[in-house]
Amino acid sequence: MPNAAAPAPEGSDRSVPLHVAIIMDGNGRWAAARGLPRAEGHRRGVEALRRVVRASHELGVLYLTIFSFSSENWSRPATEIGDLFGLLRRFIRNDLATLHSDGVRVRVIGEREGLEPDICTLLNEAEELTRANTKLNLVVAFNYGSRQEIAGAVREIALAVKAGRIAPESITPELFGGFLSTEGIPDPDLLIRTSGEQRLSNYLLWQCAYTEFVFVDEYWPDFNRDTMQRAISEYLTRERRFGGLTAQSA
Repeated sequence: MPNAAAPAPEGSDRSVPLHVAIIMDGNGRWAAARGLPRAEGHRRGVEALRRVVRASHELGVLYLTIFSFSSENWSRPATEIGDLFGLLRRFIRNDLATLHSDGVRVRVIGEREGLEPDICTLLNEAEELTRANTKLNLVVAFNYGSRQEIAGAVREIALAVKAGRIAPESITPELFGGFLSTEGIPDPDLLIRTSGEQRLSNYLLWQCAYTEFVFVDEYWPDFNRDTMQRAISEYLTRERRFGGLTAQSA
């Protein structure tokens, strides 16, 4: 049976959130506004990802989760999917050594069944090479959908109950969290979505129960350290009561 999800460290009065999740939105609209192909917007989005990983490391964020490809993105044109996968291949091949030397641990969540074999190999290589790193945890949600993740956890628990490994009365939110792909990762403190859109889009639905949301107007290719600091500053003005009456630290 999986372990329950790890809580955030206690007793820390952090000036930055422990865990930031980002929905990287607006690559296509950024490109369209400049008369450029959508592929160029995605390429510039990779540059923004490099900036935010570096900024997270420098600012002291310990977990950064990015929504890189959703399970619903398969409905996009095949050429665009090919461009996105090509960018993923190049990002891992070109950036993995730097991420590793900077102490970044890469973890990939989402379904791998049906992915091209070389993509799976690259994802596995990134995870294995960086497994012992501790300075920043980069969680990549790839071919990920939160409803699918929750349904998968329910199936696993149902099988465990049927096999007698789990008693139904022992099922708690903590136990359930241990069956999710984010097992061992603290829930996000802050979720940022770019491009002005204000929805979760099937992203970390369970994990964001008490997450603070900050929506920024910038398209993802324009996201930089200043944008992130502004979002964090907004987060720091929030009172996080977690259902109680008084604010609690993350």
